[in-house]
Amino acid sequence: MTQTNKQQTPLHTLNPLNRFSDRVEDYVKYRPSYPKVAIDKILDNFTLPITAADIGAGTGISSRLLAARNLKVIAIEPNSEMRNAGIKDNTSSVEWKDGTAENTNLSENSVDLVTCFQAFHWFNPEPTLSEFHRILKPKGKLAVVWNIRDEKDEFTAEYSKIIRKASNNSPAESKMKSVEPLTETTYFENFQEYNFVYQQELDFTGLIGRAMSVSYLPKTGEAYDKLIADFEKLYQRFKNQQGFVYMTYFTSVHLGEATNS
Repeated sequence: MTQTNKQQTPLHTLNPLNRFSDRVEDYVKYRPSYPKVAIDKILDNFTLPITAADIGAGTGISSRLLAARNLKVIAIEPNSEMRNAGIKDNTSSVEWKDGTAENTNLSENSVDLVTCFQAFHWFNPEPTLSEFHRILKPKGKLAVVWNIRDEKDEFTAEYSKIIRKASNNSPAESKMKSVEPLTETTYFENFQEYNFVYQQELDFTGLIGRAMSVSYLPKTGEAYDKLIADFEKLYQRFKNQQGFVYMTYFTSVHLGEATNS
């Protein structure tokens, strides 16, 4: 597959429902969270409590953040391993359901807010946005959120170079943020983008775990060994006296409103 073809590959054709099944443990432990100000922005102009559907909820990182704000949160996740990991964490009141972005199995006009954290790029855009519009109440809100690695930061830039090389420039790496469907849809309007800085503190185990939570990196063989060796060099170069490195992200929040049509 050529580089151009890779970039054009729709990610929803690359087995999004099952590709994280063998990454669950690392996902739970080492995926970054999201800054408080991002959640604040999403909940602006709402009178709580409200009902939110968190679509592609994974292991529940974002669902628990929302539930902590006195929201009724329904987490929709089609991957049973990911969903079961979220269910096992009984520290919050999140309600878990099997469903996809294109078919949530939720009732029409049943939620005030739909959220997608680090997941929208895996969805088939047209049926997904139609489904979101269906389940939202009139003038309900959609929040699409990505943690994007900030390559203005030197450590984060070097980490990203290693990832791109190890993944053979995976289309998922190059298309992680995909906003075109949001700007072109007729189901939602008035999209606004907000960006917030966020840092993730990692020791060496955490650095490896963060990488292994990514679905398109090798987990065995020579390519894996080379990846670990590259991370060892990176860690030794950037670690502070306490043994930590810091991944820098900008958390990109896209907020839109359901149209009346």
